[in-house]
Amino acid sequence: MTDDASPDLRASDSDRERVAEVLRDALAEGRLDMAEFEERLEATYKARTYGELAPLTRDLPAAGTVPPPAPVSFTKEPAQSGSWAGRIVGGEGSSAGAVAIMSGFQRKGRWTVPRQFNCFAFWGGGEIDLREADFADREVVINCVAIMGGVQVIVPPGIEVVVRGTGVMGSFEHPRHEEPEPGAPRVIVGGLAFWGEVAVTRKVTRAERLRLKEQRRQEKLERRRDGEY
Repeated sequence: MTDDASPDLRASDSDRERVAEVLRDALAEGRLDMAEFEERLEATYKARTYGELAPLTRDLPAAGTVPPPAPVSFTKEPAQSGSWAGRIVGGEGSSAGAVAIMSGFQRKGRWTVPRQFNCFAFWGGGEIDLREADFADREVVINCVAIMGGVQVIVPPGIEVVVRGTGVMGSFEHPRHEEPEPGAPRVIVGGLAFWGEVAVTRKVTRAERLRLKEQRRQEKLERRRDGEY
């Protein structure tokens, strides 16, 4: 990775490892606390481009080892209003379906949800995590068939979710109601749960939990400082 590299160019594994090494040195020198280190390290290994890596070390002495920072900060929430347009990417999707027969499956991390995703779990389980996913279209359909098994669909805050599945001696669990953010995709979850369960839940990513934890810690410190004067 060179200093004049375009922020839009894809980062390599070695680029990510160099940034991780800078973060480890900063932790050892006391420039970062453990929460900041964990958040930045997680963002490092999830970064796709030089522009996503750059902000992670820009306030550290070795920041010159990465290209100029991109406008997006590493502390930005992954599902903020206005950010959804970049996650609706078109195309066919990176995975069309999944099957678990007395076994399990996962679709998580960076992947593209197709317009229709079909999954089947028989005496098994599956996890479909959309928190870091891109979407092939503004509206996607996830069909789940769980027979004496279970499927968990995890969505980030801000996404509109419609559950249309049928439970026969089984259940479809709806997520908590939340107003969708402007431009967010719409996810329709349907199918059948026979002696099984399909659960749809809302969760933030681990990186976001760490960010919120650090934010609360800083607010607590500020309140303590205000009370001293």
